[in-house]
Amino acid sequence: MLHKEGKATILITLMVLFALNAGIQFLLPEHVIVQNIVLGISVVLLVIVLQFFRNPSITPTIGDNLVISPADGKVVVIEEVEESEYFKGKRLQISVFMSPFNVHVNRNPIGGLVKYFKYHKGLYLVAWHPKSSTENERTTTVIQHKNETEVLFRQIAGALAKRIVWYVKEGEYVAQTNEMGFIKFGSRVDVFLPVGTKVSVALNQKVKGGKTILAEL
Repeated sequence: MLHKEGKATILITLMVLFALNAGIQFLLPEHVIVQNIVLGISVVLLVIVLQFFRNPSITPTIGDNLVISPADGKVVVIEEVEESEYFKGKRLQISVFMSPFNVHVNRNPIGGLVKYFKYHKGLYLVAWHPKSSTENERTTTVIQHKNETEVLFRQIAGALAKRIVWYVKEGEYVAQTNEMGFIKFGSRVDVFLPVGTKVSVALNQKVKGGKTILAEL
């Protein structure tokens, strides 16, 4: 199944590739090898775009005391940091890097009340850059658990990601693992937890959005 955010991109890709191949056949009607090479490259490009926007169904992991990975990818950061936007204090950061080959659906790590949401315009540093969390285009969402613990997570655009999409609104209640957004073409999600939270993943571990347990509250 393909994600709704990919409809326009897929349509544009099809139109451009069709026009390119038609133009090659018209301008170089006798160069069959060139036509086949262009056709082959076009098929590969189309497959890459289609796989990027795939949205497979999942059986989510649900648990009141669990923090679930908001995205597919690899854990690239587990460390205590100073969170300056909302908490203005020390927090435990877990970051998941999404390559262009990962599913890019983003999901709520916990269920509860959206206490805070803000979109920030910014740069497009590579997603693993130390300053990407504070200087890149990003969104910040804080969800308050029913036990009043607050979890902050950020969608962060990378060097290739040029559009962040979100579906949450401040003041609404959201369900754990439900879709909260999408980032196009390579990106990262940071999760900020209370210091001392029990972590359930390790650096460089591959995780699945909506399924892998990151931590226990």
